[in-house]
Amino acid sequence: MIESSLQSEPVLMPAGKPAGRTIRSVAAYAALTALLFLPPMFVFVPAALIHCGLRNGRRAAWIALALAVPIAGMLMLQAPQGSSAADVKMAYAYFMALVVAVAVPALLVLPMVERRDSFGRVLVAALIASVGGLALTEIVMQLFAHFSPYALHAVQAGEMAKAMLTNNPKMPSTGSAAVFAKTLASVALFCLPAFLLMDIVIVFVLSLVMVGRVVAWRQFVETRTLPESAPYLFRNFSLPEWLAVAFVAAGLSPLAHGMVQKVGANVLAVVVFLYFMQGLAIFRALLAAIGASFIGVLFAYGTLAILAFTGLSPLLLTVAGLFDSFFDFRHFNRKDHSDESHSD
Repeated sequence: MIESSLQSEPVLMPAGKPAGRTIRSVAAYAALTALLFLPPMFVFVPAALIHCGLRNGRRAAWIALALAVPIAGMLMLQAPQGSSAADVKMAYAYFMALVVAVAVPALLVLPMVERRDSFGRVLVAALIASVGGLALTEIVMQLFAHFSPYALHAVQAGEMAKAMLTNNPKMPSTGSAAVFAKTLASVALFCLPAFLLMDIVIVFVLSLVMVGRVVAWRQFVETRTLPESAPYLFRNFSLPEWLAVAFVAAGLSPLAHGMVQKVGANVLAVVVFLYFMQGLAIFRALLAAIGASFIGVLFAYGTLAILAFTGLSPLLLTVAGLFDSFFDFRHFNRKDHSDESHSD
């Protein structure tokens, strides 16, 4: 549906670009990427690398990453005095995860961005690559440092959940509310890998939106025209239809046991979050379609936030995202609507 309407010609790099200019550009992107590795700006690492690839080519983007990694390592891996061995190892694991689960997947999906594949396909491909990167981080740290970053993360999350349940004066110690809170904490710990992947989803959504905005603005400055299609506006975010099969399969995980149940539950949590994001994109598209003013947009999102406390708006948005493949909620706004006056 939406994917086919967003296809266009691949991005063509300018021919005859001077070598010196390319070298300076790659060096600048390498320095920028290294600085973006620092929290909380790491959410835009994929944007910097993808934009470098669009301007200078794929090989240049890989070179920029190769130059940025040692610089970022020197900035991030300086352990403060009094740090424990576990803290040092965790810092190395965190840095490695940023490289292989965020930066490298961004370059792996660069050809898809050059072809202007749909937002959802690019995001899912990057997410699958990120799963491999997180697994690689865990394996390498266990083999060479005899340390499990996931195990430490799980312990810290468990201690935080326990502290919230026991030290919160508003939390009842008995009754159905207490049972519900403990069950929710247990589910959160059970689906901890899914929450890590949700963070990565947000990283790539923000970066792809940023890339779309920068490319559109660059074209507007050079030609005073807007792009005919804008696949990386958030309102155009649409997941591949086959993801519904993963949703159904993962939904059967409560019937399984052991590792199969845990993997299924985590896949289900990630897929539900992706459909929630698609529901938000539908909501954003509807606001753009009716020409909502800035005040109207603020009021609409404020209402969503208020309803989120009741659980109603997340449920409705997730359901809308899940059934978008069948009902095509944005069909009336998908052909020529690339109005850049609305911010995503």
